[in-house]
Amino acid sequence: MAASARACLVALALVAALILDGAAAEGNAGGRSLTLRQRRRQLLRQRQVRSHLKRLNKAPLATIQSPDGDIIDCVHISKQPALDHPFLKNHSIQMRPAYHPEGLYDESKVASQQNAQTITQMWHQNGRCPENTIPIRRTKEEDVLRASSVRRYGKKKGRSTANPMSVDPDMLNESGHQHAIAYVEGDKYYGAKATINVWQPKIEQANEFSLSQLWILGGSFGQDLNSIEAGWQVSPDLYGDNNTRLFTYWTSDAYQATGCYNLLCSGFIQISNQIAMGASIFPISNYGGSQYDINILVWKDPKEGNWWLQFGNDYVLGYWPSFLFSYLADSASMIEWGGEVVNSEPDGGHTTTQMGSGHFPEEGFGKASYFRNIQVVDSTNNLKAPRGVGTFTEQSNCYDVQNGNNGDWGTYFYYGGPGKNSNCP
Repeated sequence: MAASARACLVALALVAALILDGAAAEGNAGGRSLTLRQRRRQLLRQRQVRSHLKRLNKAPLATIQSPDGDIIDCVHISKQPALDHPFLKNHSIQMRPAYHPEGLYDESKVASQQNAQTITQMWHQNGRCPENTIPIRRTKEEDVLRASSVRRYGKKKGRSTANPMSVDPDMLNESGHQHAIAYVEGDKYYGAKATINVWQPKIEQANEFSLSQLWILGGSFGQDLNSIEAGWQVSPDLYGDNNTRLFTYWTSDAYQATGCYNLLCSGFIQISNQIAMGASIFPISNYGGSQYDINILVWKDPKEGNWWLQFGNDYVLGYWPSFLFSYLADSASMIEWGGEVVNSEPDGGHTTTQMGSGHFPEEGFGKASYFRNIQVVDSTNNLKAPRGVGTFTEQSNCYDVQNGNNGDWGTYFYYGGPGKNSNCP
């Protein structure tokens, strides 16, 4: 009897334990399922990132390790990301433009006599890509993970082009982008050129950037803006460091769904095996010391209609096929040259992110950053000095611009500033 009673007690104890375990499990289910949901989201994002990296990083024929930590893949020209575009599946790559703008090489001779300082890219120290390949900066997992989403990786956030025609004060600091630019509008433009002073501005927040570039613009400043852009930039968010890098950008819908930086989507077709988009350029200018600059030219080939990009006097880098655009399929209606920063207003005040050299235009050569020999390409494919150049900045106490003209530098301007200061709180 005693044994039977003991057996009953043991059974009851087991039942009680099971009931308690069940209650505890039920209590924790919500917490566990939340963790599982988070884990599933994490796994999904990892799969999306790996899939995106596979699309971007094509199998290389050679690889070069750059001293700055970049990996440069030499990818066969026919395997580049641009050719993933459905309209470019059977595209015959145009290996050279049918026409260069008239007057280009006369102006280049003058420019090379003025400034013998040569700028190159850092990865060149450790090798070059062979013929029939193009150099592509390898995208790393951490690069994509810094973006707000895989879909937004390699894209500018918000409206990024200065609208000098806007008088609405609420529009002036829209999405935190600020500018100090020179511009022309009111004609048909088929390209633009500039010699741009190269610096390494300081960036306060990792999600901010500072760049100096030219913009080829078509359409309105609404949802249909077409833009082709090229120059140099410092962008910790995009590249993971504070190096000064050569970059390009394009959009056909005001930075919404189309376009990207460099080769981070299908669009720009590269032909050069010498220069890598998004790679570091050096040397850079020193305050009160040596000055360095780069030549950027973008023009529309009058025969094929594609928009071509040239870096320096020697490197024709490639082209944007005209079908990517609506308004720019014909011509541009505005050209802008100058600087742009993102002001995220950390702690409620203006950012200390610098534009250009981080110094105001009035400090002049060797201290303030400049654009010189700015030109436009007209309807007869001639490089000409721009007429009726205007200047624009949202907050001149933070970043400013001053233009001028002389025999050596043609049409030029100094621009930039420190951002936050006693007059720009």
